[in-house]
Amino acid sequence: MKIVVTGGAGFIGSNVVRALTAAPEIQEIVVVDDFSTGRLENLVELPARLLPGTILDPATLDEAFVGASSVIHLAAIPSVQRSVDDPLRSHQANATGTLTVLEAARRHRVPHVVLASSSSVYGGNLALPKEETLRPMPLSPYAVSKLATEAYALAYSSCFRLPVLPFRFFNVFGPGQAANHAYAAVVPAFVSAALDGRPLRIFGDGRQTRDFTFVGSVASVIVDAVLRRVSAPDAVNLAFGSRVSLLDLAGELEAVLGRSLDVVHEQPRPGDVRDSQADRTRLSSLFPSVRPHPLRVGLEATVDWMSGRVLAGR
Repeated sequence: MKIVVTGGAGFIGSNVVRALTAAPEIQEIVVVDDFSTGRLENLVELPARLLPGTILDPATLDEAFVGASSVIHLAAIPSVQRSVDDPLRSHQANATGTLTVLEAARRHRVPHVVLASSSSVYGGNLALPKEETLRPMPLSPYAVSKLATEAYALAYSSCFRLPVLPFRFFNVFGPGQAANHAYAAVVPAFVSAALDGRPLRIFGDGRQTRDFTFVGSVASVIVDAVLRRVSAPDAVNLAFGSRVSLLDLAGELEAVLGRSLDVVHEQPRPGDVRDSQADRTRLSSLFPSVRPHPLRVGLEATVDWMSGRVLAGR
């Protein structure tokens, strides 16, 4: 099998590439990445062929997609706040980029496409847990672009009989996730601050909840999906139904580090949702053997990885 991973030099993408290398059925892995958020160092020692370039370039995709058994489309401009700061760039990368990928897959008769959407599409819909049948109520340009991602995928499935599997990711975290920028996700931001002796910054009262999902769990599900060519007629939550407040997350990190941590509260950010928790029914029906990593285990792995970078002076 030949598997193409767009955004394969990114945090989730590189973890997926690493998991793909362990599957003997996969003979070739091709990564397409323009390094706008990904890093070359994430692919060091991984046996993948790199095609530097943007998913907005059909020629790059044409070179990558020839003979592909499956495409895992993860390339995107992540972060709600990034999209608030630059909505047009978010749309071009996430919505137009997805359309360009789907057109290339259709052009090359790729038989299977896995795509990354986001729990942010639920937005202002307050119902918990988040069932995939809930009405999407996006609150940010990023969420709109991710809703477009899955809508385009399902339209291509309907119009062109292209088997697709759009996953809605929920607060994925783990080794490889960058913390040294203004748009860092909460887990790496907390861990980085704790290791540096800085207070943890919480936007709001800290009682907002998230369904934190370890990247190893995400990667194992995606690999299983391409090996079995799992498709679905609608989006699928890729999370396991946990509901952890940011204050509780800080407490878990204190337990991992064995010391107390200072916390500072700042004004809530526009576009952030208050609570998030996945309904895992659809995921469990498609992947009955999947088991999530406990939050504590994931935090320990994240701390170990980030501690190693601190010691290496990076």
